[in-house]
Amino acid sequence: MNYDLFSPFKIKGLEIKNRIVMPPMCQYSVENKDGIATDWHYLHYVSRAIGGAGFIMIEMTDVEPDGRISDYDLGLWSDEQIPALAKIVEACHRYGTKVGIQIAHAGRKAQDAAEPVAPSAIPFDEKSKTPRSLSTAEVKGLVEKFCKAVQRAVKAGFDAIEIHGAHGYLIHQFHSPLTNKRDDEYGKDLTKFGREIIEAAKAEMPEDMPLIMRISAKEYVEGGYGIIESIEFAKQYKDAGVDMFDISSGGEGPIGAGGRPGTHAAYQVTLAREIKNALHVPVIAVGRLDDPTLANAVVGNEDADLVAVGRGMLRNPYWALDAAKQLNKEILVPKQYVTGF
Repeated sequence: MNYDLFSPFKIKGLEIKNRIVMPPMCQYSVENKDGIATDWHYLHYVSRAIGGAGFIMIEMTDVEPDGRISDYDLGLWSDEQIPALAKIVEACHRYGTKVGIQIAHAGRKAQDAAEPVAPSAIPFDEKSKTPRSLSTAEVKGLVEKFCKAVQRAVKAGFDAIEIHGAHGYLIHQFHSPLTNKRDDEYGKDLTKFGREIIEAAKAEMPEDMPLIMRISAKEYVEGGYGIIESIEFAKQYKDAGVDMFDISSGGEGPIGAGGRPGTHAAYQVTLAREIKNALHVPVIAVGRLDDPTLANAVVGNEDADLVAVGRGMLRNPYWALDAAKQLNKEILVPKQYVTGF
């Protein structure tokens, strides 16, 4: 069967009206450092639902205060953070858009933490604080914090959960040999931390709710892993319960000029395709896919099941409506905007 950008997509109980995803993009817009979503977040996300996106992924939302990149990031470490997120989900649903949330911990990349934590005491770069190596008991405690955050996300009414295992944040730090130099059980088995989070999350999620995981499929530093290694650890995460992968790359350390990823259009699509074909699992492609013809081709050529459009949607909340017009596809335009299309 031939699919395109505007074909519906279904995985478990999640039915999406098209293949267009707004990926998680930090807004750094919390006002009182309390992790609670603000009017900015409401307007930001709901406008993209009005604009026709099939699936919105709420930005990196952290499991504890010191797990934030900055003090202005969203959190789900407290029940007080649930209502503002639930309001966003409910509003997006009114426009036929499904909503997921990315649950995360920044680890050594927590810029505002007095003392960041990590698998091992290795700073991100020469300008960063040296993190404290987590004790084995603390690692197990963080699994529980991820579990509680997922529990709150389910209460808020999200349609899917994404675990952030990419971009050099905590789960990535555990499964990368560059950043995990531990000699305990979490050092001997690099995917143990991620697998335990996945298993804990699944226990809190309804049976028909999909669990997505974002991974960096390739590191761009000397001694970093590549697609062969990421296929292997992704298999372990799939076996632990991941239903779909969101394929990105990089983020684990300073990127030297020689290893810098391409900034050309679709530069990460080959990674998405390789994971999809190796694991026989649905994938989201992301990275310089703002051109509707290109995004449509990624789906039509079966390189990926869904396409995430980041910068394009930052520039234009109505990217999906414009893409449909450009591709001559049918899309439901809000009646208030019909004359514009």
